[in-house]
Amino acid sequence: MSKPLTALGLMSGTSLDGIDVALIRTDGDAWVERGLSHTYGYDAAFQLMLKRAIADAAGMTERTARPGALAEAERQITDRHAAAVRAFCRDKGIGLSDIDIIGFHGQTVIHRPEIRLTVQLGDGGELAKALGRPVVYDLRAGDVAAGGQGAPLVPVYHRALAAGLSERPIAFLNIGGVANVTWIGREGELLAFDTGPGNALINDWCKARTGVDFDEDGKLASQGNADHAALAQLLGHPYFEETPPKSLDRNSFAGLPLDHLSDADGAATLLRFTAESIRQSADWFPESPRRWIVCGGGRKNAALMAALGRDFETAEQAGFDGDSMEAEAWAYLAVRSLKGLPVTFPGTTRAPQPMSGGVLAGP
Repeated sequence: MSKPLTALGLMSGTSLDGIDVALIRTDGDAWVERGLSHTYGYDAAFQLMLKRAIADAAGMTERTARPGALAEAERQITDRHAAAVRAFCRDKGIGLSDIDIIGFHGQTVIHRPEIRLTVQLGDGGELAKALGRPVVYDLRAGDVAAGGQGAPLVPVYHRALAAGLSERPIAFLNIGGVANVTWIGREGELLAFDTGPGNALINDWCKARTGVDFDEDGKLASQGNADHAALAQLLGHPYFEETPPKSLDRNSFAGLPLDHLSDADGAATLLRFTAESIRQSADWFPESPRRWIVCGGGRKNAALMAALGRDFETAEQAGFDGDSMEAEAWAYLAVRSLKGLPVTFPGTTRAPQPMSGGVLAGP
């Protein structure tokens, strides 16, 4: 085993909720020691700014451009991540100097790999200066520039976690704003892709219709009935016919045919859309998984878990932390990047070959 490093992962991703912070020690290969984690939430005003930034990013064609609200949003994102790291170290009794490397995801505002464009707001160089620690950031850009999908990037970490499990094949399902799956074969083969919508569509529907940010436990959806005609139209989206690996933008399903539905029926339709697209993703697997392990915020939606069925278990039931897994993964990926190890693969992002990635910023 090569020398293990202490790494801190910072994940905000496509979610508008806040910053997940997680500490691990790893050699960047199969040895991982999971540590402390915490989430630092965004206030409502900043969430509105992020929504404006996402809207302003819709027409971007140059990844360094910062039109509209994007420049101010990027400054605040960087500052808030620095504050989150300082708070985490203070709250958990960790010295900043004990951290060898920080993996910084940033806030995704647009992801369109078909035009070789992906933008995660956050200035890694400024974050490194603010914290006095080296930072690896922009981990998706190199893969996208080479013709890959730039997502998902967590699969190689899922494989490291699966090293401690005996079952094969196994599938890790992450239900965030977008849902993605990692299939790990008997010999460690990787296939990964975005399955379709996760929580974002349901959250946006609830916010627009009820003023509430999300459908807690799927209670609103449970009061309604899915509209089968609308569901069929949603599942007929051409994305689902594309051969994986493949990835989505948070707004890939904009303009949904649901305006005629009640609040509850719309929520029920979107919940079924998420569940059905996840279940149908298994049609692409070379072999059916013996276990499905669910992480991300969607695992906390009781109605969604029920719709998925008994084959699906939460990360906690498998001995992991479903809230911190992506932040842990970004810490792991930072170590791999630092060591020049691949972070993306033909079977995970459609990269032309196994590729390392990321930009290293010194303090």
